[in-house]
Amino acid sequence: MLKKYTIKPKVSENLVEQLLHNRGVRTEEEKEIFLEPDFVKHLHDPFLLPDMKKAVKRILYAIENGERIGIWSDYDADGIPGAALLHDFFKLIGFNNFINYIPDRHIEGYGLNSEGIEELAKDKVKLLITIDCGIRDHKQIEHAKKHGIEIIITDHHEQSDGLPKAFAIINPKIKKSKYPEKILCGTGVVWKIIEAILQTKRDLLKEGQEKWLLDLVGLATLSDMVPLIGENRVLAFYGLKVLRKSRRLGLQKLLSSLKINKNNLTEDDISFMITPRINAASRMGHPRDAFKLLVAENEGEAEAYVKHLDNINKERKIMVAGIVKEAKKKIKEKIENEGEKPVIVLGNPDWRPALLGLAANSIAEEYNRPVFLWGRENGEFIKGSCRSDGTTDLVALMERAKDHFIELGGHKLSGGFSVLFEKIHTLEDALIEASTHIVNKNPEILVDAELNLKDVSENFISEILKLAPFGVGNEKPVFIFRDILPEKINRFGKAKEHLSINFRDGLHTIRAISFFNSPDQFGDALKENIKTNLVANIEKSFYNGSSEIRLRIVDFFM
Repeated sequence: MLKKYTIKPKVSENLVEQLLHNRGVRTEEEKEIFLEPDFVKHLHDPFLLPDMKKAVKRILYAIENGERIGIWSDYDADGIPGAALLHDFFKLIGFNNFINYIPDRHIEGYGLNSEGIEELAKDKVKLLITIDCGIRDHKQIEHAKKHGIEIIITDHHEQSDGLPKAFAIINPKIKKSKYPEKILCGTGVVWKIIEAILQTKRDLLKEGQEKWLLDLVGLATLSDMVPLIGENRVLAFYGLKVLRKSRRLGLQKLLSSLKINKNNLTEDDISFMITPRINAASRMGHPRDAFKLLVAENEGEAEAYVKHLDNINKERKIMVAGIVKEAKKKIKEKIENEGEKPVIVLGNPDWRPALLGLAANSIAEEYNRPVFLWGRENGEFIKGSCRSDGTTDLVALMERAKDHFIELGGHKLSGGFSVLFEKIHTLEDALIEASTHIVNKNPEILVDAELNLKDVSENFISEILKLAPFGVGNEKPVFIFRDILPEKINRFGKAKEHLSINFRDGLHTIRAISFFNSPDQFGDALKENIKTNLVANIEKSFYNGSSEIRLRIVDFFM
């Protein structure tokens, strides 16, 4: 696939102004929200969310009357922080008659289930609050009602046909919602409930004490890849500030083990170091281990869970590497026999579905095309994950081949699906045909500016970081460096899986890195001592007490 890089029109000599303009931030009000988010001024009234008043009244009734509350959360890096958030809030206000329930990903699957509900009923739960799930669990909610359990759904997923008959449904995406921010993460929705409870009964907690819980909101917002604009930007911005000061023993011990100075914690540290370990719990074991890390109250317990999550994350890496290796072998064979195709579709009944998103991401980055990987686990259906090449809308692609899917969902760049076993053999053909209508074969990729190496400085990176934290909807600025010389190409990492290159432009030099890449993947555009054109981000790295301004490689072109 041939990529075309186009520099966005220059509108200002001021770097920050230019970057804001490139992101569609034009008015003075928009600039204020973006650069100086105000925790009070720029958050929406929680009572604008549907059923909020009703839900708060019911929760306060349960608290005041000593009813047992169940907290049912999803098992990922959005649901688990949300579970810890409500757990810690209840503890802070002195309410202890509650229980957290996190389903086993491999045995129970996503969302509510009858067996878990029956277990909670036996535990005398009268009110069940869901986190990051429930909006499509019609039958399970009816089952809960039969057991005398009322349910408050907090979720951020799209509703299916009709709403379940829960006591209350707090979800910014449901059709009747008039809430201004439609794409809060699941933990963000829980935060709005806490806001609403404290607005109703402020004497439950000392003013401002709840802000210490924003570490969990920031963690989930950055982990769940919601757009970091509007209210999400405020929550991510302040969440990251609190994370750098977090009193949470589990996070402190985790950052220490990873040699991350929490004062310099970045969104990248969360995305690449913390989030994978939280998700490893559900992928490789039970998600309650990640939950227990986040709520640990003594150092020994915290250290034990840090060690456990690190070990299973290493195991996860090995298994994903094995899937990627096997997949690459199959891709090579298919290309030799059938030629290159616009979509990669591969599977193996032995592949664990929970790991396939990670593997698909690695393959999509290398082959620059949409990737669909499938496996089979505990059921008759094929389950899989897909990742985009960065230019293809996966949901649109799957919708054009929807007859082949039992379920499909996700975002433009990542998704999940399930397929009947008898249809898996025609899935590739269906997606390839659909791609003729969707895939942009010569995508135009916009970059923020063209620079020389001499432009990269402390002052320059300081200006860029005014726009942090970066993520979906506020991607890291991308720059082009033309005619620079790769003087030395090195490999690093235990398996030499990462790339480090020293570049020279006249008298100026700088190091550039790329994780999980090799020089071969860039073809003729990257050869030692031959000038090339580089597309890259600029970042400031902190490791072992030292800092470095460096480039993060995006691509090379002739």
